[in-house]
Amino acid sequence: MCAERVAIFKAVSEGHRDIKTVVIVSNRDGFTYPCGACLQVMSEFNVETVAVTSPNGEVRVHRLSELLPMPFKLK
Repeated sequence: MCAERVAIFKAVSEGHRDIKTVVIVSNRDGFTYPCGACLQVMSEFNVETVAVTSPNGEVRVHRLSELLPMPFKLK
């Protein structure tokens, strides 16, 4: 399981359900973006913003809807 989902599930298990932003930090070259499964979980917990960083300190900030334009919704 990816670090993003582990972090979200841990926060929720500790009673923190109001997660608005997820920040992804990696030492890999370039920017590391979350996988589809992580994006879907972020959607289910109403995350609004995803920030990704590069090893040289650059930051890109995206609305979750940019990265996952058509999330699955159980209705």
